[in-house]
Amino acid sequence: MSAPSFTKFIIKRPWLKRWMVPLANWYADAAGYRKIGLRADDLIPEESDTVMLALKRLPPKEAYDRVFRIRRAMQCSVSHTLLPKDQQTKPEEDYLYLTPYIKEIEAESRERGDLEAMVVKKRKQNKS
Repeated sequence: MSAPSFTKFIIKRPWLKRWMVPLANWYADAAGYRKIGLRADDLIPEESDTVMLALKRLPPKEAYDRVFRIRRAMQCSVSHTLLPKDQQTKPEEDYLYLTPYIKEIEAESRERGDLEAMVVKKRKQNKS
């Protein structure tokens, strides 16, 4: 599910981080999803089993807020309008709420795969 990321590479180099942070902020603003009240994790497609399971693990309040944001964004899209400035998502409100659950589920899946692929061999007994 997770796409390759250069985040660790960029964070380890302060000069590159100083250059990339303003660029990333500009890109997030230019993408326009904040102007219709969405957060970045609201844009993750719900088509995979991992995301569906992560959505089930969300706390009820967070799940309700997500549905509200998506419905409000759909209404803005249909009416070709943007939300007023005070209702738009601010950068400090745009945190990752679904991604930690997705990473946790992917780690569980990898661990389950490793355990299922494990081969247990019986030790030979010494005859003395």
